Amino acid sequence: MKDAVSIDRRGALLRLALPFAAGLAGTTGVQAGPGRKLVLLVQRGGPNAAVDEQLAQHLGTRGFAVAVLDQAVEPAEAAGAELVVISSTVAAKDVHPGWRQLPVPLLTWENDLLDDLAMTGKRHDVDFGEAAKERYLWLVNAPHPMAAGLPAGVTNVYQRQAGMSWGRPGLGATTIATLYGQPEKAAIFGYEKGATMDYESLAPARRVMFFLGNDGFTNLAPAGRALFDAAVDWAAGAR
Repeated sequence: MKDAVSIDRRGALLRLALPFAAGLAGTTGVQAGPGRKLVLLVQRGGPNAAVDEQLAQHLGTRGFAVAVLDQAVEPAEAAGAELVVISSTVAAKDVHPGWRQLPVPLLTWENDLLDDLAMTGKRHDVDFGEAAKERYLWLVNAPHPMAAGLPAGVTNVYQRQAGMSWGRPGLGATTIATLYGQPEKAAIFGYEKGATMDYESLAPARRVMFFLGNDGFTNLAPAGRALFDAAVDWAAGAR
């Protein structure tokens, strides 16, 4: 895994992107190294590429074989993956609609995709959106594995104020945390496979929404990092 997530910043993203190049050449599925296969969907070459690179490295240290793919690839490129992670660096309009039906667990923090994935309703700033300056969450479901063993109540998840994505999930969701002082805006929530999402859609596999913004991963406080890891583990079926 050291080769796939090298600390050489200039070469790491290129090496991690090799499965994408192989897919374009006709090779199907995820061709990452040993480990639990994970597809990370990003805007390759975008302004927050360095954040996505650090995210990929972190996921690699947790035992995943990470394949970094461009936002425009088709869902078939995730064949064989145990988890799909969609960064908010993607442009929602460039993401293939087929991810909605993919029978593979999926985690995202791109709030503009939530309606496309049937995880929320369609109204921007009503059913999903982003709060500009936040630092705290209200943990409302401490017993759940995605709560990372943290106590219920106010939790400091960012090192400094920054944007947080949120959504208003369907009735079948389990809400873990909301924006502080805004209980109608869920910051972390998930659906079990088969749970009712929005538009009466059923989740084809586990689905998780996390609160990050484009550069939020590098801004996480210890509690925020613990929640992130717990969300990844739950989505991938490890808990």
